[in-house]
Amino acid sequence: MPPEEAHQIECHLARLLDERGMTLAELAARVGVTVANLSILKNDRAKAIRFSTLSAICRELHCQPGDLLTFDPR
Repeated sequence: MPPEEAHQIECHLARLLDERGMTLAELAARVGVTVANLSILKNDRAKAIRFSTLSAICRELHCQPGDLLTFDPR
């Protein structure tokens, strides 16, 4: 698939934050990334995520990567 095509990965960050009563700003501070970068991820506009960032998000939200990201073949 050419890089310019849309990906089929869905991010469930908004739901996980809501379930845990945490704000995007709070998670950003805990993880050490900007609110803007987490917002890109949350709104399904991210093209990549570092494993270190994914690990930190999972640590802070007490979840697995599969809870945060899923594949939607549409």
